[in-house]
Formats: sequence, C-alpha cells, structure tokens
Amino acid sequence: MPLYENQRAHLIYCLRFQEYADVHRRFQGGCKLNRFRLVSALLLLFGLAVTRASATPSSTFWTPCVIDIQPAGITHLGIDNYYKVGSGEAFPTDIGPEWGANINSKISLEYGVDLLANQKDPLLFNAKFGYREGVLGKNAPALQIGLFDFGTNTKASATTPRTDYNVVYLVTGKTLPDGKTRIHAAGYYGNPGALVNGDGKTENTGWMLAFDRQLCKSGKWVLAGDYASGKNYIGGGGVGVYYYFTKDISLLTGPVWFNDKTINGDMKWTTQLDINF
Repeated sequence: MPLYENQRAHLIYCLRFQEYADVHRRFQGGCKLNRFRLVSALLLLFGLAVTRASATPSSTFWTPCVIDIQPAGITHLGIDNYYKVGSGEAFPTDIGPEWGANINSKISLEYGVDLLANQKDPLLFNAKFGYREGVLGKNAPALQIGLFDFGTNTKASATTPRTDYNVVYLVTGKTLPDGKTRIHAAGYYGNPGALVNGDGKTENTGWMLAFDRQLCKSGKWVLAGDYASGKNYIGGGGVGVYYYFTKDISLLTGPVWFNDKTINGDMKWTTQLDINF
C-alpha cells in the first residue's frame, strides 16, 4: 500500500531524518545507468507476477497511514505484490504511478492511479493534500486529508466485485525526539455500500496506526509497521523492512495479516518495489 513527507521526498538516504520524510519511496538523484540496470532486474523479479485490490498512495506498509506526500516534480512508480502463504488466493499485482504538486507554499498535494493486473475494472484512484510536519508551526505535527480506492465499478456481480470503496481518511503524525522514529495515526470512512465485512454487513469506519524507524545512519534500512481496524478489506496490518538500493529505488518485504479472513484469506507475503523518476 503501502509513504512520506511528500511521499518520496528524499528519504533516508540523506543523513537527516526530516529529509527522509519519505520513508518508503522517495529520494532524488542517482546514477541513471546503474538505476536502469537495477530496475530492469527488479522488474523481472518482482513486477511480472500476478499475485490485492487496493490503490497505493503514500503508505507505511499495508495502510496509507503516513504523513508523507509525493514531492512536486517527482514521478513515483510502485509495483506491489502480495503472495499467497496459507489458504486463499494471492492478490493482483498493483502497478501505480503517483505525482506530487504544491497547491501553495504550505499545502502539498499528491495524486495517482493504480492498475490491478487481470481485473475487469482495474483502475483505482487516490489523492492526498495537507500540511507537512512543521508547516503549521515549529514542532507542529503534519495534518492531511486523503482519498483512496475510488474505483469505477459501482455494481457487484457474481464474478466482479464493486470497486467504489471511496475511502476518506484524516491523518496526523510526528517525528519523535530521537530523530529516527515517526508515528502516524488516522481515522477513515468508506462507502457504506461497498466497505463491508465477510457477511456483507456494513463495516465502513475505523482507525489506523503506523510507525517507521531508521535502523542505520546511512538510511538504507528502515523498519516499518502499521495496523488498520475494521473487519473489512482494509482491516489488518504488517511489519516489514525497507532497503534502499539508491536514493530513488527501494524494496519492502514482510508479512501482512488480516482481520477478516473471509475477505482476504490467510496472511500474505508482500514485496513492494518503489522507483522515483
């Protein structure tokens, strides 16, 4: 789903944690030749498998509970796979570009679209805008409003689920005094007709919590985890590790578990490749 301060605003590769406010998919720069070779190899390894049905705005791990917003002038590409571990099926590969912009000197914006492989209604749209950490005042937390999983199918059939989940969330968060750890919290509200539990009953509200922590001075390793309440397709969480090959290329991997196995099945194992251009 899984990220940060302008969602890819030079993360951890920089020694200053604030610039790393993009703890999952950000950075700017890098050798183009080496980047191309690495991206080609990683796409072969992780981008071609058909294996969730959720768009990928800036996220921590499973949820969009994070205070990052994609930086203006950067195109971000995410390729997310969720592989089967126990019962149930793997999720469709999620391929999604994301862009950033500045509404004004204080308010930032990101927007994107996701393509779900081998789905009849494959498009899901997302956006987020608001204040980054420290913008509302010295030491002030970030405060943002986001939208995700706005799909195009409003009617379910025996073979095709509706995709108009239309989830709106309010997120806030802050860097802790250690300069290495951030915490994030959010509440969400979705379409009552689409966001239901495994019995088909409305389950369209909940909350989300997340953290990320830089594990080394170089910023190449980051530990992250999150959780969403609710017995719906959003409910669940996971813990994983990010590795940054360069400032612009990272790979996340780890387990994800769910609150309602009727909807999502048993836990999955995810790989999430993130590239900035």
